[in-house]
Amino acid sequence: MVEIAIDKKLHGSNGAMRLCVDLKIQEGAFVALAGRSGSGKTTLLRILAGLEEAQGEIRIDKELWLSKSGSLPTQKRKIGFVFQDYALFENMSVLQNLLYVSKDKELALKLLEMTELSSLQKRLPSTLSGGQKQRVSLCRAMMQRPRLLLMDEPLSALDPTMRTKLQSEILSLHKEFDTTTIMVSHDPSEIYRLAQRVIMLEQGKVIKDGVPKDILLKTSGSQKFSFEGELLDITRADLMYIAIISIGQQLVEVVISQEEAKNLQIGQAVRVSTKAFSPMIS
Repeated sequence: MVEIAIDKKLHGSNGAMRLCVDLKIQEGAFVALAGRSGSGKTTLLRILAGLEEAQGEIRIDKELWLSKSGSLPTQKRKIGFVFQDYALFENMSVLQNLLYVSKDKELALKLLEMTELSSLQKRLPSTLSGGQKQRVSLCRAMMQRPRLLLMDEPLSALDPTMRTKLQSEILSLHKEFDTTTIMVSHDPSEIYRLAQRVIMLEQGKVIKDGVPKDILLKTSGSQKFSFEGELLDITRADLMYIAIISIGQQLVEVVISQEEAKNLQIGQAVRVSTKAFSPMIS
């Protein structure tokens, strides 16, 4: 069991705030931290890793990582941390990057095989693609057989196809090593695919906590679909007005009324929802 009860003053997206979190996470769970930028997600990960100080208590089973009497050093916490920027040693080969963490060559080779990197073990990071670098970073995090795997938007810089592939590999490693995983992500599809539980933060407080379906689905009433996006442009075609909206990785066109065209502003965050229609999936 991971027990977290921490309090920390910090500067959030809307000024000064307190990160005040009281959570219990089952061993072996895959948990996603969601919420707007500046809500405290990354800070919480860093506190768990021992990279930032906080008041309160962190207990992993019977082991205290944080208490009134002090904080367990990062190197003694047996964690794995996967960053957005890979943080690899550029002067070391792929295999050397893994063995720097632990001299367990058998484990290193197993991880490289699981992530389809065996043929690249002698290559330097500068010769790898972004997806390959992130896989090396993930393997390196698993070299300690961590009790707690922390990931801070690890796939945000990758294209959709590579993200989907690495999501599968992350899930495989999570299950293989039976680690407790906590991941920060802004991608609803990624959270839905990987996490068993979603904890949503806002201004340092937990505002939602539950299974992905309950937390992420935003339809209400008779709405069948509801998507959030950014209004990029409004054009006029004969007697119609058309809004061009960016939703995820796609641009869509939506017919709007003259009144809506007057009230909407370019750059606004908007929600596109529908009620009764028959969707086609192909």
